[in-house]
Amino acid sequence: MASTSPPRTLPQLDPVAVDRWRRGWDEVMAGFLPGAASCEAAVLAVAEAVCGPGAERSPDRGVGASPGLGQVFDGGGGHGRAFDGGGGAARAFDGGGGPARVLDLGGGPGVFAERMARRWPAATVGLVDLDPVLLALAAAGSPGRVTLHPADLAADWAATVDGPYDLITAVMAVHYLPPGAARDLYRAARSALRPGGLLIVADLMPDPGLTGVMGRLHPAAGDAAAGLAWTRWWEEVRAEDMLAPALREREQIFARRVPAEFTPPVDWHRAAAHEVGFTESGIVWRWGAHAALAAVA
Repeated sequence: MASTSPPRTLPQLDPVAVDRWRRGWDEVMAGFLPGAASCEAAVLAVAEAVCGPGAERSPDRGVGASPGLGQVFDGGGGHGRAFDGGGGAARAFDGGGGPARVLDLGGGPGVFAERMARRWPAATVGLVDLDPVLLALAAAGSPGRVTLHPADLAADWAATVDGPYDLITAVMAVHYLPPGAARDLYRAARSALRPGGLLIVADLMPDPGLTGVMGRLHPAAGDAAAGLAWTRWWEEVRAEDMLAPALREREQIFARRVPAEFTPPVDWHRAAAHEVGFTESGIVWRWGAHAALAAVA
């Protein structure tokens, strides 16, 4: 099980408050990612199908005995289970084992990383994030379960981690990056994965074949409420005196940084993946204008 490498600022926080803030963060993020539960189920199902102990490596395919990405949700009603939001996809693969080494990019306070660590208790799970407040919450909320790597996804984050990995995830993180940095993230992820390893990026990825439909689906109906919940969450965190040093550090880091809100269509992501050497890629989950793309190294 992974150890926790704390961020530079590590206050002594009330465990009850930490749990409340992390649960609140999960709820806020669910507002920005419609169908978040079904997205997570799909990510876990694909990871177990491609990276689990039964997924033998093959030099020509990357995923020998396991199904390819196009097969994971085909036939037998699998497609419906993966997308129904009821957790059917995750249940179908329960007990099948998972990846041995996992890295979550832009993992914030570590709620998804911790769930992966609990689901795959033998795995080494790491998290990359730049925000000192979120890293402090991750360190306090998942001690001994998740290794923290304070690093900038817009810079040379791959130099700070200890690959190679079987699975790298990036959930609602890539849209913060400008186009060049987003393309570099694919390159860095490819270099940090073992041959046959899996990258899954979940974000706002419109389907270029449905431009009219996508325009009606984004912004989603709950976006305004999610934005308000985000503001309230940060107001509560700022009221915690023990987080004051981390908050000051955060302000210095983000003073001149503005989220790029770069949300290209799926085709851009597939091209970026193939340009840096991923052998296959495709959508494994979609909910409106949001999608999860999986790419095999």
